[in-house]
Amino acid sequence: MVNKEFFLALDDLVNEKRIDKQVLLDALEAGLASAYKKEYGDGRGIIVNLNPDTYTMQVIAYRTVVEGPTDDEKEVTLEELKDEMDDLGLPFDYKVGDVIREDVTPKDFSRIAAQTAKGVITQRITEARRDVIMNEMNEKEGEIMTAIIRRIESGTVYVEMTQSQMEGIMMPSDQVHGEKYNVNDVIKVIVKKVRNTTKGAQVVVSRSAANYVRRMFELEVPEIKSGLVSIRGIVREAGYRTKLAVAAEDPNIDPIGACIGTRGIRINSIVSELNGEKIDIIEWCADPLEYIARALSPAKVLMVQVNDESKAAKAIVPDDKLSLAIGKDGQNVRLAHRLTGWKIDVKPFSSIEGTPEADLGENNA
Repeated sequence: MVNKEFFLALDDLVNEKRIDKQVLLDALEAGLASAYKKEYGDGRGIIVNLNPDTYTMQVIAYRTVVEGPTDDEKEVTLEELKDEMDDLGLPFDYKVGDVIREDVTPKDFSRIAAQTAKGVITQRITEARRDVIMNEMNEKEGEIMTAIIRRIESGTVYVEMTQSQMEGIMMPSDQVHGEKYNVNDVIKVIVKKVRNTTKGAQVVVSRSAANYVRRMFELEVPEIKSGLVSIRGIVREAGYRTKLAVAAEDPNIDPIGACIGTRGIRINSIVSELNGEKIDIIEWCADPLEYIARALSPAKVLMVQVNDESKAAKAIVPDDKLSLAIGKDGQNVRLAHRLTGWKIDVKPFSSIEGTPEADLGENNA
């Protein structure tokens, strides 16, 4: 039953399933031990040793000598063992703690035994394969991957990760407003986390996460990937607008220009992948007055007043730019608040004409 061809086939299985050879050997040994016990009804403990170097298999039955009493099939009391030796006419020379081993390697196994072994082996291989995939997918956390939509149930999209065939789940909160998803569509998603469920491992994926856009910039802009340009902040309302704050340590590098690319090739590629979602790229600034003004892009800000104690700011914009600064349903100012960490109140220039500029109490820009 066990020969050179068997072990060569084992090597092929290891390569095909991408699992550790020792893990597979352990699975085989456990399966064959189970098959042996079922086939021969041996009540003792059974160990199967597979040796890939010599292409051999050995089945060992064992019991440990104990003081007793015991009902464990892997143990035997001194008294029971002495009676057995006397019945066989063999000398008795054992003490508590000794392990009695006997080579019981059969010439072959029956079909039933082979099926039993196959069942255990298949289960172990499945578990080992799942663990390998789980580890691989855990390493992919935060990465953008390709997936195929397999089904949609109650608004939740279930996908198959093309590199691992694992199931991915995209909850409604991880979907982009306005996007339509259809079965068999191929989409890009970011891996949020991997979790174990009663049905097996499952990958939680997203298209709405801000990190999805961050990762796209890291992939598209070499200066970000190399560290010459850093992303200092990113906020997003998926399907509508993303605000990205970037900076460069080297004054000779234009971080915004690097993200846009020649003739807008880099930013256009990302916007296309996001189905036209607006992206505001601003240069990060340590000065909160300037940072708040930039964060309200694309609106032009005339003046910023801040109250450090309450972390509140008032931004003054031209009257005709008020709606642009606030954004539809307050979206632009809301994103600026999340990006900067400051509560921002946008006012038109006409509202401050003839009034003291320092009505917030502290700093003005």
